[in-house]
Amino acid sequence: MALPDDSKQIGQTDVRRAARLSVAPMMDWTDRHCRYFHRLLSQKTLLYTEMVTAPALVKGGALHLLDYAPEEHPVALQLGGSDPRELAQAARLGAQAGYDEINLNVGCPSDRVQSGAFGAVLMKDPGLVADCIKAMQDSVDVAVTVKCRIGVDDQEPSEVLPDFLSRVAATGCDRFTIHARKAWLQGLSPKENRDIPPLDYDLVTEMKGLFPALHISINGGITDIGTACDLLDRGLEGVMIGRAAYHQPWDILAKVDSQIFGMDTDVPDPVSVALGMKPYIQNHLKQGGRLHQITRHMLGLFAGRPGARHWRRRLSEDGVKNGADESLIDRALDDMRMAAAV
Repeated sequence: MALPDDSKQIGQTDVRRAARLSVAPMMDWTDRHCRYFHRLLSQKTLLYTEMVTAPALVKGGALHLLDYAPEEHPVALQLGGSDPRELAQAARLGAQAGYDEINLNVGCPSDRVQSGAFGAVLMKDPGLVADCIKAMQDSVDVAVTVKCRIGVDDQEPSEVLPDFLSRVAATGCDRFTIHARKAWLQGLSPKENRDIPPLDYDLVTEMKGLFPALHISINGGITDIGTACDLLDRGLEGVMIGRAAYHQPWDILAKVDSQIFGMDTDVPDPVSVALGMKPYIQNHLKQGGRLHQITRHMLGLFAGRPGARHWRRRLSEDGVKNGADESLIDRALDDMRMAAAV
């Protein structure tokens, strides 16, 4: 497990600033290899882990799920759970590992998550969410935050969301990331819940007017930096981008340090980013890892560019082979260049 690095870990003020643009926690995607790759594209973006369940840490002893590289800071740990005491213990483990923020998942609608009585189903019990947040706050010194939906099932979002925010904010929690869609707990798959329920950006921006002291970030359907800037201009403090950042990482993340955070910095070259992953890959392989565990997150680096298909194909087909190593990056780049030159 990674140990805290005080020279890297940042304070709560800096985490709030980093949340101006964040990459959403995504199951099976935003693991430590993905986050390291994303960090090469943006110095400032706030990165999130996949959701880690509190029982897995507290009862299952799965502390390897807390592994990360110091370069990932600022990085937040997202927890799933509904038992205040258990969440407090899990939050403490996350803080001890050096995470800059601990986030509670109140938005995931999957059956697997519902069976554990956490995720989006908790929108129906803001009192329990408040108890969980308070217990987590009492156990750590880092920021404790919430990611939620605007409502679930037949709830009326314009009534439910203000009540939810008010009751949870009464604990002192002042940072919320709101996925601007309802979640349907029955009848829609997690994938469908990301697309079918209509987006309501206006409702989320209205919450900023109702609760001006809260730091509110918006999530859902945001696929480009222009939309992110427009939403920030509407008074929201942050924008969280999910699938677009994963599938088009250079298009989204390479430009945010200058366009979102106002840094006077050069946009990283995608080829340099690809080559910059080689030392990390080499170290991972020395520790017994497999190449595809890293390269599967890099498939979209050249999305929309000439030869991108050849880059993806080489990584996909050869990355899973026994003995595959960091030299595959060079071969994939050569394939792409040759295809683009035709």
